Amino acid sequence: MKKGIMLMPATALLLITACKQSGNKIAQQADTPKVEAAKEEHFVKRINFPGREPAMCHPSGFSRSDSATFMEGGGREFKETLFDKPMATGPIPAGMVFINGGEYSMGGVNPVGMNDGGKEMMNDARPVHRVEVNPFFMDASEVTNKQFAAFVKATGYITVAEQKPTREEFPDAPEENLVAGSVVFTPPANKVPLNDYMQWWSYVKGADWRHPEGPQTNIKGKDNYPVVQIAWEDAAAYAKWAGKRLPTEAEWEYAARGGEAGKLYSWGNQLQPKGKWMANIFEGSFPDKDLGVDGFKGIAPVKQFPANGYGLYDIAGNVWEWCADWYRSDYYNTVSGNKVTKNPKGPSDSYDPAEPGVKKKVQRGGSFLCTDQYCTRYMVGTRGKGDYRSASNHIGFRCVKDAKPVDNKMAAN
Repeated sequence: MKKGIMLMPATALLLITACKQSGNKIAQQADTPKVEAAKEEHFVKRINFPGREPAMCHPSGFSRSDSATFMEGGGREFKETLFDKPMATGPIPAGMVFINGGEYSMGGVNPVGMNDGGKEMMNDARPVHRVEVNPFFMDASEVTNKQFAAFVKATGYITVAEQKPTREEFPDAPEENLVAGSVVFTPPANKVPLNDYMQWWSYVKGADWRHPEGPQTNIKGKDNYPVVQIAWEDAAAYAKWAGKRLPTEAEWEYAARGGEAGKLYSWGNQLQPKGKWMANIFEGSFPDKDLGVDGFKGIAPVKQFPANGYGLYDIAGNVWEWCADWYRSDYYNTVSGNKVTKNPKGPSDSYDPAEPGVKKKVQRGGSFLCTDQYCTRYMVGTRGKGDYRSASNHIGFRCVKDAKPVDNKMAAN
């Protein structure tokens, strides 16, 4: 692998590692000498490690053209969703919901200029195009710590974040930087400009799914929380063990829309219908102070907010969810000329102009860190992406399973 384009295993961001957060800054933020010592022990300075984004949002400019179109016309690019004739599929697997197949308008509008729209034009979510998907089952909630622990117990699986980086991967890195760990959201002590995400992300030694924010943390009493610090291949391995798979991006969005066409959110067109919070996102001053107005500061247990029209919980906010597809910022342009694209599996390779040499997979749904101050990717048509060998404490997943028709007579028996 060539230097500068290699993919870090769990060192997802040895990446951001405490790049700008030197020991001095850590000491300033520490509440006690004990906490200070713990942080100094487990934060690792980035030296000669290529930058890798686990799931970041970047404000990219202002334009009101199609935002105004949506607000005035209800999203005229979106057409009615057409549903398949219901079929007999037999029993629904435990913990999953049935998603009937159909044809829908996939994509999103430019949210800049809308109420609660944020400052990202999100050009990779356009043009809106027609897609058809087959019926499938989908996990009602994100995979939990309890479920992932059962997988690890049964298989002895070791996640990417638990693996030590190799000298072959990073030939120029100091030996002290070759340590297992992952990326952790580390809020600064005060308000900071939002033009440098390395001010609130750090690579932490010993951070993994059992210790989401570092070895001084754990998941005791959190069986019902989404498992995090999961790289794409970890999610794919769990799905295979469970007899399932990761959803395609087209399946994920179809399910997230809950049978509705062109709505801004999985629950409608208002962020807070009747003043009610519908997802676990970030309220307050990003990134330094999460007020937890929605009931949670940071990650929340699954199923704490209303399900969407298909019975899916936390399809927006809480944690990002991996999809099967490679990410290309221009992918929608390649399929928009089709009258209908059937069961798309995404592009054959990955390309993100922001990091051309990094192989990225699609992520959907946003997380507890999304906010209209910086990142509004809890909006249902928007897209996220991350290095497939990276993880962080706001990335998880859910699975799907093909729904195969059964003979009506056999089903009756």
